[in-house]
Amino acid sequence: MFTDVRSKKVVFIAHCILNQNSISDGTAVHPAAFKDIIDIFIENDIGIVQLPCPELCCLGLDRGNIYGADSPVTVENTRIRREMEKTETQTKLKTLVDYTMLQIDEYIKHGFEIKGIIGANRSPNCGVETTSDNDVEISGMGVFMETLYKEISARNLKIRMTGIKGSDNIAEKLRDFI
Repeated sequence: MFTDVRSKKVVFIAHCILNQNSISDGTAVHPAAFKDIIDIFIENDIGIVQLPCPELCCLGLDRGNIYGADSPVTVENTRIRREMEKTETQTKLKTLVDYTMLQIDEYIKHGFEIKGIIGANRSPNCGVETTSDNDVEISGMGVFMETLYKEISARNLKIRMTGIKGSDNIAEKLRDFI
């Protein structure tokens, strides 16, 4: 099965890296997507799997605050984090993690190489090395990535994770990652 020209290599990427239109108001750094990131994976024959956006799916495009852009990013991110930690939102979040794990399991079952998971650092949900809490950027994972990481670990899977943000030397970091 799968004896055609496909590379059988995939990477999972935070939704907003491929679609800046989904990001919280006032935080987009590109009009559409991080084109340089897409180019790196295409050049290396790695398929791109877009993760669901937990904030869009659980809180809506405005994240429940039409004035979110009026607050400093880490302050609004902390508010978003608190919303994502509520019981009713956690139920929705678990559904998104289950959906992601379904895809991961399918790729693994069919012998694909998962190159890793790339999150969006500082995000209250998709941060990997840093997230936002208590109105500042701190070390640690966002709510979605932490839940996903726990599920991956519970299944004894070894999938590397890293995070990026607009101020990083992204191309260099990702070339080292892949």
